Amino acid sequence: MQQPNLAPVPELYVSYESAQKLKVEAADLTSWDLTPRQICDLELLMNGGFNPLKGFMAEADYDSVVETMRLADGSLWPMPITLDVNEKFADGLEIGQDIALRDQEGVILATMTVTDRWTPNKAREAEKVFGADDLAHPAVNYLHHTAGKIYLGGPVTGIQQPVHYDFRGRRDTPNELRALFRKLGWRRVVAFQTRNPLHRAHQELTFRAAKEAQANLLIHPVVGMTKPGDVDHFTRVRCYEAVLDKYPSSTTTMSLLNLAMRMAGPREAVWHGLIRKNHGCTHFIVGRDHAGPGKNSAGQDFYGPYDAQELFKQYQDEIGIEMVDFKHMVYVQEKAQYYPISEVPEGSTVLDISGTELRRRLAEGLEIPEWFSFPEVVRELRRTRPPRSKQGFTVFFTGFSGSGKSTIANALMVKLMEMGGRPVTLLDGDIVRKNLSSELGFSKEHRDLNIRRIGYVASEITKNGGIAICAPIAPYATTRRAVREDVEQFGAFIEVHVSTSIEECERRDRKGLYKLAREGKIKEFTGISDPYDVPENPELRVETENVDVDNCAHQVILKLESLGLIAG
Repeated sequence: MQQPNLAPVPELYVSYESAQKLKVEAADLTSWDLTPRQICDLELLMNGGFNPLKGFMAEADYDSVVETMRLADGSLWPMPITLDVNEKFADGLEIGQDIALRDQEGVILATMTVTDRWTPNKAREAEKVFGADDLAHPAVNYLHHTAGKIYLGGPVTGIQQPVHYDFRGRRDTPNELRALFRKLGWRRVVAFQTRNPLHRAHQELTFRAAKEAQANLLIHPVVGMTKPGDVDHFTRVRCYEAVLDKYPSSTTTMSLLNLAMRMAGPREAVWHGLIRKNHGCTHFIVGRDHAGPGKNSAGQDFYGPYDAQELFKQYQDEIGIEMVDFKHMVYVQEKAQYYPISEVPEGSTVLDISGTELRRRLAEGLEIPEWFSFPEVVRELRRTRPPRSKQGFTVFFTGFSGSGKSTIANALMVKLMEMGGRPVTLLDGDIVRKNLSSELGFSKEHRDLNIRRIGYVASEITKNGGIAICAPIAPYATTRRAVREDVEQFGAFIEVHVSTSIEECERRDRKGLYKLAREGKIKEFTGISDPYDVPENPELRVETENVDVDNCAHQVILKLESLGLIAG
């Protein structure tokens, strides 16, 4: 008898012949170039990973999902999947119009018939889906500061899947996995979701889960978009491949999932369950703080450690997949093995290394014990994350015009060049304006774009092991945060607030800019006619009044030493 988890799921792709015809016809359609998140969503819509969705959600489905975790027809679905676009693009569309959905190189992937267009209540979406309208949550920050203001909904016609040049043999559609399980005779399959490298505790957890469920094991890591600051997926997949031979090959396989995570905790766990059901799994491991984003603005965890397990349990029959719940695994020294924390023998010595502690040990080049991780995994992590004193980093000065940013940045550059060891690049506001942003004006939009360009260049310098010193005014907190996220993918970001008062800056003003701003001859001038968001938690705040430049630069050097970025 055909197992329901092994029968094919519906896909949204048309036949090869129809796809060729559509490609030609799509040349005349209005095109939308998809963002990285939208490409992940579209791929899982087209290949059946998001079944029963037939396209990006219409407004009725979106409202229902936000409020009740169900589509308008009552089907369980906890996550809004919408096509967010800017107002200019949306204004040029009519309801019923077909648009071409293209990747970032302009390659057509699908067409979509626009049935709905609306302005969402993003604060409501944040509150309902993520539990709080709190910008410390990466998905809430994305919602307010990256996602487009207008949502489009409508059915999708799939032409071709996005191209992946990496790990091609490890990428499977839901139907390819179902066919593999049919071929191998696997009737019970437990999926393990991960966005982190696999360490020994994970191995023990997956062994126990497979044994408990009497099922074969699918290691199913996310390689689409995870939390900012996570280890990149190239490194993670190399880590997974390094430890696959520790698993029995006859009962374990690995496949990569091109999912854009939202880090939505309990709702995300239910979503992951539905996605794994579509991939042919019968069981799903939900661990402690599943898909949790960390701390909120008040320093508390966004979700309770077992909230995800509790919500999943409520819906597991409807999802059609059984939860294997796991508590936190810890190493018991006397027994030389891992136990769930609730089963630790009384009086035992428990050893554990948190993610923060692991990052510290990697950053400082300290030993990572074999009881915690496999030597092969540690080797891969060290290749990507050398000790901090060998990594690139960015020092980002911000402050009013005339505060002394450029002067201190120049002094810092000379001091760092004197030390040697890494190339140093100064991205001063005026230099960048001349060489990178000469066509930009001083509107808020243009100033934001200028800072984002500086951030992009700084992130490339950091990625390649150099030191970037930036000294723009950078008045807006949201833009500085975006630059921080760009840089922190590759190395440390040190924000230095040069906190000179506006009165002192005006007194120093050699160019006469403040005088012109006071007279209204310069519009939108920071500190006079345009706001400056004072950094709340910079790595360093520097006072320049009655302090010489050398002392200010030396304060930055001492900060870099304390962070382990330069040798003491």
